[in-house]
Amino acid sequence: MSVMSIVSCKIMQDEIVWLFVNDSEINKIIIVENNNISEFRAKLNDQHVSHEVVPFEKIPDILEKVNEYESIVVVNIMELGLHAVPKVLKSEVYQTIEEMIPFSDGILLFYGLCGNVLGKVEEDFCLEKADCIVRILRDDERIVDDCIGATVGGGANYLKLLKAHSKEPAFFFTPMYASSWREILNIDKYSPDPEKAFKMAKKVNDMAGYSRVAKVNTGLTYVKDIDAKIDEYANLFGYSTFEVSGNQHIFEKCYFSIKDEIKNKTM
Repeated sequence: MSVMSIVSCKIMQDEIVWLFVNDSEINKIIIVENNNISEFRAKLNDQHVSHEVVPFEKIPDILEKVNEYESIVVVNIMELGLHAVPKVLKSEVYQTIEEMIPFSDGILLFYGLCGNVLGKVEEDFCLEKADCIVRILRDDERIVDDCIGATVGGGANYLKLLKAHSKEPAFFFTPMYASSWREILNIDKYSPDPEKAFKMAKKVNDMAGYSRVAKVNTGLTYVKDIDAKIDEYANLFGYSTFEVSGNQHIFEKCYFSIKDEIKNKTM
C-alpha cells in the first residue's frame, strides 16, 4: 500500500479534481472532513470521481483495512482565509504536515511561496531519511510564487506577464479566484457593513495602481459562470478585463513526480 497525502489551499481544488480525473491508478481517495470541502466534493461528484469523507482521527484506522497493493490519496483542503496572516498560514500548514506524516509515504503541498513563508518547507521536513517525502509546487527552477504562478506555468512565465502588463497593473483571476474573491477579501465574513468593506478594498487597490482584471483561462470548467463572476468584481471596482492563458503543467509535473518518488521508495 502507498499513501500520498495532499495538503492544499482551497483555491487550487480544481487542479486536484483534474488530476484525479486523469489518474487511473488511484484505488481510493479519502478527503479529510472539514468545513472547506463541500464545493470540492460537488465537483468530484460531477466528474464521477469516487471518494470517501473521513474525520481526520479515523484515517489511520481506515488505512489499516486497505489492501496492501492499493494506491491511496488523502486530501486535506485548508481554509482560504489563512493567507490573511502569513505566519498563521505557515503554522497551520506545518502543523498539518506533522499530523499527516505518520500515515503518509509522501505529502504534496498545493501551495507556493505565499509571501515567502513556505520557501523552506522541504528543507524543514527533510524526511527522506525517515518514512515520508514532503514536496511543494515547483517549476523547473524554483518553488512557484503562488496559485497564479503555478497556473500560468511557473515563475518565468509569471514574471513575463507582470512585466508585459506593468503599465496597467492587473489582478489575475483563476476560475477559483473568480469564485472566491468575496471570501478572499473577507467581505461577508468579517464586515458588518459590506459597502464600507468594498470601499476600503477599492482604496487599497487604487493605491497599488490596479485598474484591470486578467482572466487566467486554465481550460478547466468546474467553476460555472466564470465570466459573470469576474465581471461582477470588475464592474464593482470599475476595472476593465482581458484574458491570459493558463495550464495544468506545474500541477501535473509535481503530482506525478512525487507519485514516482513514493513508488520507488515503497517498492
